[in-house]
Amino acid sequence: MGENKGEIIAVSAPSGGGKTTIVKKILEQHPEFIFSVSATTRPKRENETEGKEYFFISEEEFKDKIEEGEFVEWEKFYDYYYGTFKKHIDDNINEGKSVLLEIDVKGALSIKRIYPGSHLVYIMPPSYQELIRRLKNRKTETEEDLNKRIERVKMELSQKDKFDYIIVNENLNKAISETLVLINKILGKEK
Repeated sequence: MGENKGEIIAVSAPSGGGKTTIVKKILEQHPEFIFSVSATTRPKRENETEGKEYFFISEEEFKDKIEEGEFVEWEKFYDYYYGTFKKHIDDNINEGKSVLLEIDVKGALSIKRIYPGSHLVYIMPPSYQELIRRLKNRKTETEEDLNKRIERVKMELSQKDKFDYIIVNENLNKAISETLVLINKILGKEK
């Protein structure tokens, strides 16, 4: 990014691509990263903690924050709103801290438009069929939500060439290792 400013690294993938697992490993290896927690209007899942995976807010509150220009990017999909707080990113990079985002494909492209020096990492599934299998096996959505995610996958896959880096997640440990090497390169910490 700029002089004495932190880096912005956005990790994206189609749903089921493995981005959450990879981002968790990045944060374990790089505790200096500030993780950008998004806001959403979707219901909290059993294993989620307020302020850790998401800030869970009402649709009315979300719409108020859109009106007030608090989001650097936001989108409504699967009947719910998702967004990234601009102030959180700006405050941290201006303090020289690097920010890591786990974000959907459209959100990452919005980040790149607003922060041209950001780094976009696309986690690519080995195949469309494998991605659908992973989505079905994780059993975290209703049948209706699962079908909406599957519909969106083709659009998400079509955007991969707009990203700075592509990591193929055929083997999770290999994809994690390749992503960590890439992160170290971006941060100037090659080993």
